[in-house]
Amino acid sequence: MKPSSLALVTLTLLAVIGATLSAAPAQTESGAANAAPQSSTERDGQHDFDFELGSWKIHLKRRLHPLTGSNTWIDFDGTSVTRKVWEGRSQIEEFETDGAGGHIEGLTLRLYNPQTHQWSLNWANAKDGTLVAPQVGQFKDGRGEFYGQDTLNGKLIYIRFIWSNTDSNTPHFEQSFSDDGGKTWEVNWITDQTRVSERRNSQ
Repeated sequence: MKPSSLALVTLTLLAVIGATLSAAPAQTESGAANAAPQSSTERDGQHDFDFELGSWKIHLKRRLHPLTGSNTWIDFDGTSVTRKVWEGRSQIEEFETDGAGGHIEGLTLRLYNPQTHQWSLNWANAKDGTLVAPQVGQFKDGRGEFYGQDTLNGKLIYIRFIWSNTDSNTPHFEQSFSDDGGKTWEVNWITDQTRVSERRNSQ
């Protein structure tokens, strides 16, 4: 990543983390009266993304014109590196690929909420250094599903992330869009990863 882009994105991420830390007590205090009690047996998912720690080779397939009826795909190859923050309750992934569609360089900030037992996934592209709206969700039986909203060509859409095959050295990721309120989904981004270094200590 170019130094200027990395500095801008890093400052943005630090600002988000700082805001999260400073806001957390107030959110907990104001919501305590109305919050439903959490089950003591609810699964703790703070280590669900430990499989991502380390270095990877990436193969990316991207639908060129999503939600238009087009079935034209382009391929990219590259690398990603993920490191943990807050003893694993947060992660930063650096992602970089090249292909027929050009160069993609970005970061994913993953944050775990111990109250809701959910993760928020926040993507920033080096082109503008801006975090987009997060996808929020959790893992169940080794499959992670995360949902959010955005706009495409001026129209509100739903976004779904799915992580699978996470108990191996070849995890699989898919992004899908829906323009009918989640009734149907069209996949537009597929990544397959291959580990290239030993797994970092996640404990």
